[in-house]
Amino acid sequence: MSAGAPTASINKIGKSTVPRTAICTSDEHSITVRGEDLCRDLIGQISFTDYFSLLVTGERPTRADAAVLDATLVAIAEHGLVPSVQASRMTYAAAPDALQGAVAAGILGCGSVILGASETAGRLFTEVDEEAKAGADLEAAARTVVARWRAAGKPIPGYGHPLHKDRDPRVARLFAVALEAGTSLRFVEIAEMVEQVIPEIVGKELRLNVSAAIPAVLLGTSFPLRGLRGVPILARTAGLIAHLCEEAVTPSGFALSYQATREVIYEGKPAAAKEGAA
Repeated sequence: MSAGAPTASINKIGKSTVPRTAICTSDEHSITVRGEDLCRDLIGQISFTDYFSLLVTGERPTRADAAVLDATLVAIAEHGLVPSVQASRMTYAAAPDALQGAVAAGILGCGSVILGASETAGRLFTEVDEEAKAGADLEAAARTVVARWRAAGKPIPGYGHPLHKDRDPRVARLFAVALEAGTSLRFVEIAEMVEQVIPEIVGKELRLNVSAAIPAVLLGTSFPLRGLRGVPILARTAGLIAHLCEEAVTPSGFALSYQATREVIYEGKPAAAKEGAA
């Protein structure tokens, strides 16, 4: 099975009685991670991006695969006062003794709209790839899959952006990194074909954004589809920590809260007048 192929969950209640892991073990004198001695082979010998890939896949990435993974992490780590950052900063303002809680508050919003769209786009691209392998040309495969998703009432993930009406500028740079690195561009081609067929099926143009570019380049490497959501989570964690360090010395959390209070419009029923009031 290819690294990008989706897999069904093997977790079933009552089936497994012994916990198992192939990631890490330790004894009195050593720590072993994915078959390598942590202190001798990894600390000071390997970059964090390579280590992340090793942890997820069980193998050290090639130089090309690592370059692409590293580029995606840089691309998505920071994007200003987006909702996840606002949630994190407001949480820290209320509980500055719990940095971990503030980071968690920002990460909990990883779903179909923010951060989680990369995984969903990866599943869309994989469906197109499988349709094409079954005999359809790539354009017909993209049209079939996009139409299927629309018929099911699902949005097309990774396309359209509230600010970047043309393509998200990060898309071109990530595609260039993949080209320069020499990794497979199969899913880049799929992502661009999906963009091409969207107007016909959706009724309007929606350009590629970074949430589609990330799976488009990573599925051409050894990185697995099932790990895609972890890439923006890991990257955004770094950005959140930066915001919380800033929050500690230049607070904005309560200002964000006050801004919401000033702008809120109450649409509920008015309180009943007190009996006997003038």
